[in-house]
Amino acid sequence: MNTSLIPCTLNDLDCLRDLCIQTFTQTFGATASQADLNEYLTSAYSTEVLASELADPNSFTYFALAGSTVAGYLKLNVGSAQTEEIGPDALEVQRIYVLKDFKKYGIGRLFMEKALATAKEHGTTTIWLGVWEHNTDALGFYRHFGFTQFGSHDFPIATEPQTDLLMSRPVHLPAVTPAF
Repeated sequence: MNTSLIPCTLNDLDCLRDLCIQTFTQTFGATASQADLNEYLTSAYSTEVLASELADPNSFTYFALAGSTVAGYLKLNVGSAQTEEIGPDALEVQRIYVLKDFKKYGIGRLFMEKALATAKEHGTTTIWLGVWEHNTDALGFYRHFGFTQFGSHDFPIATEPQTDLLMSRPVHLPAVTPAF
């Protein structure tokens, strides 16, 4: 399947909002009550919040296209757009989501390659992210790319407590760690 990345703009706001809600629900829908999930989705993915994120010059959002179908999205942050104070020479992978039907098509790799290229373009030395402690597929994916845990933080879905592991890697490492 032919995959590509395109920048997401304010003109894509409705598509982005729908994709955010769908991918987050596919990934975490079973881990929270419906009321808490709805509350989180309404606040985190409101058109106002997403429009503000898209307008931030330190934040970059991309759609993955599988053919002509939007299959996922990537959100990167540098500088003041980062959700944690990791440092001015860091790039955050805030969101990397792929629709369930498009997993295993190399979109995650495409996203990670874009994140690493963007980190180099901005002269950052560290790339970091937060990942839910029970998302074993994502943890394995990030470890494959050389990420290691350096901490954790709370990530509540409304009233449901969750824990994200904070992971990082130097930008200068090879894109993928070798298999042993």
